[in-house]
Amino acid sequence: MTVSPLPTSTPSAQGVDASRVLAFLDALDACEAVEPHGVMILRHDHVVASGWWAPYHPDRMHLLYSISKSFTATAAGLAVAEGLIGLDDPVVSYFPEFEADITDPRSRAMRIRHLASMTSGHEAETLDRARALDPDDLVRGFLLLPPERDPGTVFAYNQPATYALAAILQRVTGQTLTAYLRPRLLDPLGIGETGWLTDRTGRELGFSGLHAATDALARLGLLYLGEGLWEGKRLLSPEWVAEATRSHIPTAGHGERAEGDWVRGYGFSFWRSRHGYRGDGAYGQFCLVLPEHDAVIATTAATGDMQALLDLVWEHLIPAFGPERLTGRDDADTALAERLARLALPPAPGAPAPPERADQWSGAEFTPYGGACADQPGLTGASVAVDADGWTLTLVEDGDRLRAALGSGGWRVADEPLPLAVSGGWSDGDTLAVDLALLETPHRLRVTCALADRTFTAHWTTRPLHAGPLRLKRAPLPAAGVSGPSGG
Repeated sequence: MTVSPLPTSTPSAQGVDASRVLAFLDALDACEAVEPHGVMILRHDHVVASGWWAPYHPDRMHLLYSISKSFTATAAGLAVAEGLIGLDDPVVSYFPEFEADITDPRSRAMRIRHLASMTSGHEAETLDRARALDPDDLVRGFLLLPPERDPGTVFAYNQPATYALAAILQRVTGQTLTAYLRPRLLDPLGIGETGWLTDRTGRELGFSGLHAATDALARLGLLYLGEGLWEGKRLLSPEWVAEATRSHIPTAGHGERAEGDWVRGYGFSFWRSRHGYRGDGAYGQFCLVLPEHDAVIATTAATGDMQALLDLVWEHLIPAFGPERLTGRDDADTALAERLARLALPPAPGAPAPPERADQWSGAEFTPYGGACADQPGLTGASVAVDADGWTLTLVEDGDRLRAALGSGGWRVADEPLPLAVSGGWSDGDTLAVDLALLETPHRLRVTCALADRTFTAHWTTRPLHAGPLRLKRAPLPAAGVSGPSGG
């Protein structure tokens, strides 16, 4: 399909102070905890600022982690409108093959609305426990695990709850989530290519694994901001939007999320925030909807401190929203546009060739330091070579060889065998340090080779939450899947 761009405008024409957006970009650059990949700021249905930090770009799909849940919940809203499911239907009623196994009264009392609102009655995440009870079917394992409390009375962020909701949707529609959403949501919104990870059953995960461009988050946010209307066409009922985005259950005091923007309540796969509400995914994937400002902010990023990113948004961008039109701000608008056009992540430091011992580096092979690679256990070897095109680091994993060509002081981008940007080089004649940014994810692998003992280490700057080899750290190819899902 041909994707139509969203309407654009200068910030001042929509009452947005470009100088405050510039201050936000300055703060991002100064925040060591946050690696920004993309940002879009929309007001009054117009994109007023958007930018991507090279080597990321606007058309690149990005792993969204738990914002996948917001798309799954939206699919549930569509299915409710079509009469395929009811919010008060017992979950077990959709799995008659498990009827005889599920005897706990609380499990049998669980309704679809409890899946959507993370109120299954369990007091903590159930993913590992449910998988242990049934390694072959996560739904059955989840339903076999008796809730500690009555459904609807306690909040626990719980991946199998959304997985079960996704499984129900795929069962009643006879389609994957993507196939069901494509004509009802993705195409009408103008969302282009997407990919969704599957598990060994062939189900799309629902709770995580969706890959889409930053633009997809902006469009989903605009749909909810418009209470389900898109270009004059009703896609979602206003009643569903209101129900999905209100607080169904208090979240204050919920474990590690007991602070900041995680204490303000949870809807149907949307969090309430200090300002408006949001979908969020691990490591800084945000869809922020701000009805009080008629605005949407979408981010893709890599950060272990998601609150830090939100704090910067609240500090700098909320005050940027002013009257309908600001006058005398042309210079700031121009300065912002120029800044957004040259955003880039600094490459890893290092010389493009060894300053000494080049003959020893060429053809050198390395084994994991300590006999194993803790961060990516499948990695068993590395080698360095040089040819007419320059130096190359090759990693060996599960028999596959991933070749990473080194640049000359910047990022070197390749799309095969997976989307990858490489930077780094030699700090001295004994040490090669290379960063591999897996461009369809929030993840960067730092590989360091030591010539002295011919060993290497590999460490993630943000650790992937889905298991699997490096070749699967990308948007899934058609008919591709991955087993062993984790959270996010």
